[in-house]
Amino acid sequence: MKHLDRIMGAVASVATGALLATLIAIASPAPPANAAPAPLDIYPLASTYPASPDFVMTVNGQGVPVQDCAGYDIAQFAMGAGEATISITKRNNTAIGAFSISPLKLGLTGTKSGPTLTFTVTHDEYLIVKIDGRPELVIAIDPLETDRPPSSGTGIFNVTAAPYGAQPGVGYSTTAFQTALNDAAAWGSANAGQGTVFVPAGVYTLGTLYLRSNLRLYLAPGAVLKYTGERDHYDVHWRKLSQQRDVTWFLSTRYSTTNITISGRGIIDGDGMASLQRGNLGVNLLVPIYTDDFIVDGITFRESSSWAVMPTRSTDSQFRNIKMFNRFDMGENDGIDVMESTNVSVTNAIGIGLDDPFSTKTWANHIDLFAKVPGDPRPLGDVTFDDLVSWTWCYGLKVGQGVFQQQTNVTFKNATIYDSAVGIGVHHKYGTAGAVSIQFEDIDIERVTKDNDGNTTWMALWTGNTAEGIGPVADVDLTRVNVRSAGTTPARINGVPGAPITDVKFEKIRMPGSTSTATTLQQMNVTNVSDSSNIQIVP
Repeated sequence: MKHLDRIMGAVASVATGALLATLIAIASPAPPANAAPAPLDIYPLASTYPASPDFVMTVNGQGVPVQDCAGYDIAQFAMGAGEATISITKRNNTAIGAFSISPLKLGLTGTKSGPTLTFTVTHDEYLIVKIDGRPELVIAIDPLETDRPPSSGTGIFNVTAAPYGAQPGVGYSTTAFQTALNDAAAWGSANAGQGTVFVPAGVYTLGTLYLRSNLRLYLAPGAVLKYTGERDHYDVHWRKLSQQRDVTWFLSTRYSTTNITISGRGIIDGDGMASLQRGNLGVNLLVPIYTDDFIVDGITFRESSSWAVMPTRSTDSQFRNIKMFNRFDMGENDGIDVMESTNVSVTNAIGIGLDDPFSTKTWANHIDLFAKVPGDPRPLGDVTFDDLVSWTWCYGLKVGQGVFQQQTNVTFKNATIYDSAVGIGVHHKYGTAGAVSIQFEDIDIERVTKDNDGNTTWMALWTGNTAEGIGPVADVDLTRVNVRSAGTTPARINGVPGAPITDVKFEKIRMPGSTSTATTLQQMNVTNVSDSSNIQIVP
């Protein structure tokens, strides 16, 4: 949500019965009269992605490529201050019937004219548009870039220029990229700054890449770093026992690094189905591990065949304006899993895929992920997810399943759950440490239609009982949650003997069809409760 300060100021003064309507009105202010058209940056469609068979689209009269993805379509561009009028036309030229524009809380309305839907936005948003029975169209509108580097000059290392000579669409460019990355890092270290690797538009097939300190990797709009489909091009970093397959880190940091940035409007693509079919290799797209002062801004992550983005045992990391577009026909393809890290923020992000788009985890050294990683496990703390859109067959927002080390002060706020099996939850399945001080604030749950572990519900707080031990969950706050769909199974709060769930507070929870906020657990459909205590409800 782009207007949090105004919303929070109004919440204190609004009557509970009118809370949702007021929030929507504030979150979607009327555009100024005679607003000027917003400046646009329309990203080119890379040659590796086919055009959508369902839709064509324009923004302020300019064509925007719509690409076909497994399970949905994607259109991407950036906009500055002003208005952007979006027109979506069905290719089969039949008249539009039903449609929806999510996040619903934005209150965006459209007009239909035959096969075309038109609506206007006044600032950048990540949207999901559903038209009739066609696949959803995901419209990822980024803010305009403000710090795009030049393609050449002092401290700029262009991968297509001499001496590197990477050629997009031709051959295999790993050596050229890794040499440029090493040279840029060396320049940054020598000049007390960052050397910049500039990647122009084009599709580059690459093997494993490593990032060193004092480096900026810039991916221009239309630039794609893509998995080659050849297992021999990749280092094996761990083995996923649950899937009986090796896993590689496509891009990762060297240990004990600092001051690294990945920015731009390009794409990191794991070609997940190909990686599984040709060599049964899982691909983690980005693993910032044992690193400090790490920033990702504007990047799109596509089709990972294992957890996509994994900040691990790191501190002071920022992920801004990121898009994670995964498939619904392969599992364990989480979006971003923050693991054993501190002071991490994920801001303005959309995550789509079969598995959890946004989660936190902690592990132990004997777990498969860390069997080859040196060092000791770390606790996780001070992690904030803000301004999110989540679409999944699992949990929209989640703490767990691994809680081998303490997880403290994890916040999810200003989020829309487009669809899920569980809207928001804590699943303490593995480990004996505590998950403590967990906040879910200003969450809008639009749909709950999937099934995960027998759950189809808006909320699940529960503790497993496995050979890996049990641990407590405490101090969980759910504040200003708008539940448009409650699911078909009861919401749950289930600890186990010796590992209870305690100090859970519900504040201003609005359930489907209600004109006021809930005052009882029954009204919230929280009827599956065990081994828990001190549950509070604040209307």
